[in-house]
Amino acid sequence: MTTIPKRRLSPHPRRTLELLDLLAISSCGATEALLVRAHGFNSDMITDLLSAGLATTECETITGAKPADVVRIRITEAGLDALKARHPESR
Repeated sequence: MTTIPKRRLSPHPRRTLELLDLLAISSCGATEALLVRAHGFNSDMITDLLSAGLATTECETITGAKPADVVRIRITEAGLDALKARHPESR
């Protein structure tokens, strides 16, 4: 019997799915700085999601001793649909 090797995703699509998964479980989204510095995603990957309509951005000001403007990234309905299509059994 011949076995067919399981096809693996290349690193970029796999990381894109990881990014979408992370955004899906983050109810208030995530800042670009957090995604890049803490999770190791790159700006190009985030830009690709935004261009494809799978994520959206919102600028907000964080108040405190020193107010700061941040960009918060959230998954869109299209992004959730893409995850459901990729992993129908887990959603």
